Amino acid sequence: MSTYRVAQVAALGGPFEIVEREVPRPGPGHVRIAVEACGICHSDTFFVTAALPGVTFPVVPGHEIAGRIEELGEGIEDWGWRIGDRVGVGWFGGSCGHCKPCRQGDFIVCENLKVPGWTYDGGFGQQVIAPVDALARIPDGLTSADAAPLGCAGVTTFNGLRRSPAEPGDLVAVVGLGGLGHLGVKYAVAMGFETVAIARGAEKADFAKQLGAHHYVDSTTETPVAEALQSLGGAKVVLATAGNSRAISAAVDGLGPRGELVVIGIDPEPLGISPLQLLTAAREIRGHPSGTAQDVQDTMEFSALHGIRPTIETVPLDQADEAYQKMLTGAARFRMVLTYD
Repeated sequence: MSTYRVAQVAALGGPFEIVEREVPRPGPGHVRIAVEACGICHSDTFFVTAALPGVTFPVVPGHEIAGRIEELGEGIEDWGWRIGDRVGVGWFGGSCGHCKPCRQGDFIVCENLKVPGWTYDGGFGQQVIAPVDALARIPDGLTSADAAPLGCAGVTTFNGLRRSPAEPGDLVAVVGLGGLGHLGVKYAVAMGFETVAIARGAEKADFAKQLGAHHYVDSTTETPVAEALQSLGGAKVVLATAGNSRAISAAVDGLGPRGELVVIGIDPEPLGISPLQLLTAAREIRGHPSGTAQDVQDTMEFSALHGIRPTIETVPLDQADEAYQKMLTGAARFRMVLTYD
């Protein structure tokens, strides 16, 4: 009997522990992936703390997966996948195919969305069984450690920008310079936007410049963020990556006419935005989810083409608990990534 190792949380509130399990076989329409790297996302806390319905313990989180196909289930050959193919699986871990959004082709808002770590065991382990529609092909130009965070952090920022109304040359602001925001700035620059990075503290100005930002706004100064954006002509899009509703709300009046606030940072507190702020300049607010497997593949190909890589810190699976805690404290710069021998 062959086995593999996972980092699991056995009960609510418990630590990560390393256990061995029997290697599973993929069923019809599924593949078994030998995981080479898995990013640690703040959304993993939803499963570890059972904040979402249907979470059962033990939990093996991880929805930023990169690895190679080791075994094919029945019917996979028709999809064009082969053993040895490099693949990624992100927050989009498969769709039901029969709900109304799926029938309309809008798979990322599937009413029965499959998310690794929630619907099935995630990537905090050496093996993953995933449905074939969740697979994104990893280009040769990316290492597994660099590709893994693009399955969630990458695709969310990339898609949030490319599906916005901004066109090359438009002013685009990114609120936050963390795991999402540092990628958002890189993508905004590569897409040809005049890019503004917004964060707390003057010391982050140099980092914003290193990312390629054309402007930096320190949100702790006496000049309001909205006023700073208006002095630059008003933003066509504000990509809100910070998990802070107050910081997100502060940027709304910095939007120009028919500007769009794209919200991808999560905070349980409501946004402090009045209807008048939206009506007078015909502004819009849009919540943006992650992206399908094709979106993830597009993100990785764009990243490889433009030399965009996430800033990561790699740690072995044995240190999953320490890495998770580092992510929780905000000390990670900027993505903790588990790697496996």
